[in-house]
Amino acid sequence: MYDPFSAATRRDPAAAHARLRAECPVHHFAGFPPDGFFTLSRHADVAAAVRDTDRWSSRYGPGPVEQEPLGGGMLLSADPPLHTSQRRLVQKAFTPRRIAELEPRVREIATELLDGFAADGEADLVEAFAYPLPVIVIAELLGVPADDRATFKRWSDDIVAGIGGDDGQAAASQAEFATYFVEAIGRRRALQHAGAPLPDDLVSGLVEAEYEGRTLAVPEMLGILVQLLVAGNETTTSMLTNVVRRLCEDPALLAAVRDDPTVHEAAIEESLRFDAPVMGLFRTANEPVTIDGTDIPAGAKVMLLYASANRDDAVWDEPDRFRLDRNLVELRRTHLSFGAGAHYCLGAPLARLEGRVALGLLLERLPGLRLAGEPEPVPPFFLQGCGRLPVAWDPS
Repeated sequence: MYDPFSAATRRDPAAAHARLRAECPVHHFAGFPPDGFFTLSRHADVAAAVRDTDRWSSRYGPGPVEQEPLGGGMLLSADPPLHTSQRRLVQKAFTPRRIAELEPRVREIATELLDGFAADGEADLVEAFAYPLPVIVIAELLGVPADDRATFKRWSDDIVAGIGGDDGQAAASQAEFATYFVEAIGRRRALQHAGAPLPDDLVSGLVEAEYEGRTLAVPEMLGILVQLLVAGNETTTSMLTNVVRRLCEDPALLAAVRDDPTVHEAAIEESLRFDAPVMGLFRTANEPVTIDGTDIPAGAKVMLLYASANRDDAVWDEPDRFRLDRNLVELRRTHLSFGAGAHYCLGAPLARLEGRVALGLLLERLPGLRLAGEPEPVPPFFLQGCGRLPVAWDPS
């Protein structure tokens, strides 16, 4: 009935998800070796599962197959109480004040990128803007030099493919990533031992982080860094392409957002609901569970389908319509694109900041913005975004 890898599902995931919610809200897909996986599609079931870390474990990885995560279990691949202490050590780097301080630099990077192509009149928005913006931001936060950004992006692409079950180059890229950042951590620890100041970046923040007398071990730092790498660019790129695509598909909606900067925040949040950049991640059942009459055995992999939950008409009025008038507070509280509960995305404030700044500058600098070809989806089956987004505008 439901094949998450099929061309039809990839072309129109919302329609496939609607059928799941109506006909088989707890679905077993047998076509993924060795044992397939289950999918939860209704908002109530997904919201309950994402918060229940006792019944639904993260320690076997966020993908459809059991994986040994880099760092041996960290944040997305850890359960409380280990996850709780790790998060408290990390979240100091993502305080509202620190994120707000990044806005001038995010705006500067976005402006420099636009300066490079705004006079051309057409571009692949992914290649020209939506991919490099978050890569540069997260690379700078991690202290990665400009010359290493292409390698940084390659690692991210390979590791994301590995999460989706495509071994490919994931193991090799993880090993390269680990070597690179073990050296970076070592340099900062040497400075620390010498009493010298450390660079002002997230790697230094992890080296110096302390909570109740505990510091992070190197494997834990690697686990955090690889998640920051992936979450810091792959999903933000998808968020940016998704909102631009939907606005360009509806000229009246585009005009409303272009003419009223006060709704830019609402447009980003509604885009997150309407097209969840991460359609779903996986948990593993710690015990046998029965949901809606379907038995899920202990040890089974279960996909929590955020994208489907975000279109559930039991929760949303007109779920398949992109609206700017939804209550912003309620929208943020209810959609599941950043997860919920203990595993709520640490980088959500940064992603929202990048989205708001980028959307405002795109609409300001690219008058007459419109689609100039068919968007191409990103390859990983659990992500929702554009791998290519041809656009045109009226250059001044």
